[in-house]
Amino acid sequence: MQRTIVLLAALTVAAGAHAAALAPIRVILVGDSTIATGNGYGDALCARFRPEVACVNLAANGRSSKSFRAEGRWDKVRELLRDGGDDGGNDGGKFSAQYVLVQFGHNDQPGKRHATDLVAEFPANMARYAADVRALGGVPVLVTPLTRRTFRGPYLRDTLAPWGAATRKAAARERVVLLDLNTESAQAVQAMGQAGADTLAVEPPAVPDPAGNKVKNAFDWTHLGPKGAAFFGAMVAKELAQAVPAIAPYLDTD
Repeated sequence: MQRTIVLLAALTVAAGAHAAALAPIRVILVGDSTIATGNGYGDALCARFRPEVACVNLAANGRSSKSFRAEGRWDKVRELLRDGGDDGGNDGGKFSAQYVLVQFGHNDQPGKRHATDLVAEFPANMARYAADVRALGGVPVLVTPLTRRTFRGPYLRDTLAPWGAATRKAAARERVVLLDLNTESAQAVQAMGQAGADTLAVEPPAVPDPAGNKVKNAFDWTHLGPKGAAFFGAMVAKELAQAVPAIAPYLDTD
């Protein structure tokens, strides 16, 4: 009798574990250098997913909502969505869901090589990305642009706020999920101040040369080093888990 009870308990635990198993999914990241490998938060975000998630970072330095498509980079995303993808298993199965996070704005600003018109072109581009993903069976997630960490005195100059507003407009137009990273990142950076925000950069600010020679380094107020990538990767993971409950079990948001 006792042996039977133990066996039933073991079977119950096994059945529960099987029921809790997560189906493979894919997450595709699209955007500019603030997400791209090497100087963005994209890889840090990917690292927060469980093994059942194939996270593909296709973000590229210097790209805008216009040039990413014009250069054919969006075709790769469409190709992945269209075939459903091999989930990596021995049975050649497909992903149960595919999510595409799209964030632009930095290189859409005036003066940039691939600038777009804020009123008409940029929100239309973002809405088109969302519509494309949905038409191919994926789940579009629009992300407002990560803030630059530039202060004027004690106050952050959130120069990307208008592009955040335009992204919100596009998300509302297409009725898709929005992650308001611009607002949340700006609030966080404002709270830490310029000195704290500078620690998120690729390198610390250059120390002036006593002889007055120009000192070159990779410091700026846009791109991210390991600390900045981890900080904003965690922020996006938390926002994503809250905005898309279905993806929450796949994420480490601690």
